Parts: sequence; C-alpha cells; structure tokens
Amino acid sequence: METAPREGAQARPRLDGFLLRGRATPTPRQLEEVGVRADSLREVTAAGFLHAMAEESYDLLVLSLVGGGVQAMLHGLKHVWENRAARPVVVTGYVGVVYEKLADGLLLRHGADLVLANSRQDADRFRAVYEGVGADASAVTEVALPFLGGAPYEGRHDPRTVVFAAQPSVPESRKDRTYLLNRLVQHARRHPEREVLLKLRSKPGEHTTHIEELPYQKLVQSLDAPANLRLVYGNMGEVLDRTDLLVTVSSTAALESLHRRIPTVVLTDLGIRESLGNHHFVGSGCLASWDQLDAGHRPAPDEEWVSRQGVAADGTYGSAFDAARERIAALLDRPGGLPPLAPYYTPVTAPGYLPGILARHHLGPDGAPLPGAPAAGKDPGPVRQIVRRAARGAYRHGVQRVAPVIRRMGEL
Repeated sequence: METAPREGAQARPRLDGFLLRGRATPTPRQLEEVGVRADSLREVTAAGFLHAMAEESYDLLVLSLVGGGVQAMLHGLKHVWENRAARPVVVTGYVGVVYEKLADGLLLRHGADLVLANSRQDADRFRAVYEGVGADASAVTEVALPFLGGAPYEGRHDPRTVVFAAQPSVPESRKDRTYLLNRLVQHARRHPEREVLLKLRSKPGEHTTHIEELPYQKLVQSLDAPANLRLVYGNMGEVLDRTDLLVTVSSTAALESLHRRIPTVVLTDLGIRESLGNHHFVGSGCLASWDQLDAGHRPAPDEEWVSRQGVAADGTYGSAFDAARERIAALLDRPGGLPPLAPYYTPVTAPGYLPGILARHHLGPDGAPLPGAPAAGKDPGPVRQIVRRAARGAYRHGVQRVAPVIRRMGEL
C-alpha cells in the first residue's frame, strides 16, 4: 500500500509505504527489485494501517493487495473516514495478465475511486462485470502495463539465450513441473552452445501472492542439469536484455517480451486450459509446444491481439496514463470533497461472504477493528520481531516441505 501525503505542489511528492503483515509480506530483496524508493516504509497490521489513515492526511492511496485485502481495507477506510471532511483518492487494480477469478477479483476491488485496467480488453471486461451486477463502473480506468520498457530486440545475442519464465502457481502438480523442467534440460543438452536460463520469481523462503509448495529450485536439484542451464532471479527487464527466446506457460513476462519484439512462446504441452492461464493467449499467435520449438518453429505474434493487451510494440506509452492522471486531478478538485467509499459488497448484498473477508483482517461487519485485534500504531519490540520472523519461516517451511510430504503419504 502506498500513499502520497498532502504537502502542496512540489516537484516530487512524498511517498509513504505500508506493508500489510502476512504470509506474503515482501522481503527486502523483493522490495529492492521493484526499484521504487519510499520516503518511509513500515510493516503494519490492518488495524495499524487504518489507525495511520485516520491520523494522517494524504492525497492519494494506492491499495496494492490481493482482492480480499483490498475489500477489507475499503470497508475499514470507509469506517475510519466516516466523519472526515476530506479523504484521499483511492486507487487499485490488477497488474499483469488477468486470467482467473475475473468476477470475484473485480467485485472485491469495487469501491475504489479508480480501478486500473491494463488494456482496452481488460477495461471492456471490467466494465461488463460491474454493469452486469448493477454496480457503478465509472471507476474503471484504462492505463497500460506499468513495467513495460527496455530496448527493443535487435537480433541474436552471443551466446544465444533461451529463458523459461516460471510462475509460482502454474502448473501446480509435481508431475507437470517436473515435465517442464525435463524439457528445459533436454533443450539445454540439445543446444550446448546456448545459454538456457530458468527465471524464478522468488528465492527459497520468499513468497509472492501465491503459495508455492513445489519450488523449481528444489525440483531441479534431482535432475542432471547441464552446465549451460542456470537459475536466475532479479528484475525481469534485465533478464530480457539478453534474451533471444522467451518461453513460459502464461506469465506476464510474455507481454514484456512481446513489447520488446523478442520471439515469445506460450507453451501448449500441458494443454490450453483455464487452470494454466494460457487460454488468455488464444489468438496471440504465440502458442506452441516444446516439440515445435525444438524443430525450429518460431511463432509470429498477431499484432491486433498484442495491441488489445495494452502492449505497444512501438513503445508509444507517452499518453497511456493521462486518463488516470486527469481523473485523479478532477477528484482531488471536486467541490465539497469526495463521497464516502461505496463497495458493491455490503452486509446486505453479500451477508454470507463479506464478514469472513473482513474477519481475516480482524475487522467487524462495519469495518471497525474487532476487540482483540493487533494493537494499532505500536511497533513490535525486538523479541516479538524475532519470533515473528521465525514463525513466518516455519510457515513457509511447512508449506514448501512438510505439506507435500503429507500429501504424498496420503496418496499411498
């Protein structure tokens, strides 16, 4: 969650960052990789964040959370700002390929002043969902994928580099992940003159928004990988600087690669299925299998499809965020201030769903912190911080090591 305080006009707005405490709280390495430098950064509970929002004054609040977290914060903010004359503009949205939980995720984000869509296609889909349930769709604002950039592909590197962009949750099974790794190993052996990179999102012990029970780092240890196959981390853009072929199942990295006009392949080996997310790329011209790749096939992207995904291959993004800037400016200048936040989900429209979402963040049905919620506005002492880190590590160890073993034992 990011905020820009009210400090009047200035060349560079102040940026305060709040990290919502939980299993997916980013590590210092992950924050460093993002490249955005906050003037202040603190880890908070939901109650602590709402306390800060009640006490401090901001112009803009960006909720960068999963859907349930956004919905809980919207209700919590509505409660703490109930008697305030002015409130910040609240922005949320999706970053990347939206291939699952479209209706669920969107309705959990409804209530923000801006819901950012990455492309024309997403903006059309988002509005259709909101209008289809009778919700206000005016918050949907078309922008572009915020991380597209880098120099366009100019031809083969030396050595030629093939990158497989892995995902933490796709595919899920050990069998499918091992299959993909075996094909990558086979490709590296077949082409010893090439550099083959396995690009991973997180290092062992780290999490993204998805829990990864079977990290590729662990699975690859059981394979006899050749010397030209390496694991890499870090910024995807830097990896693409040396990429000649990007291969993935359905990662947003495919859009980054297409933006640079790097040859890009979305794998069909495991089928074209909604659970994999590669169905999103139907019509892209990028679908192919490892067998086809090994035979020399290189897909040609469909330019119209690429354009509808918010990918401007000619690099023309100068005005992509103008609509969002203009809408934010208009809301900040609105006479009489902004109306109260009004999420679609309420105790009336979703009485069997909303209370559980709020309770996970220790909030009651009205958005107020529940009795016994973690204390607001208090930083934990050094002992509690050590215990928390140990508990978080134990949780991740259980997810990635203990749970798979128990599952396999249950299948015997």
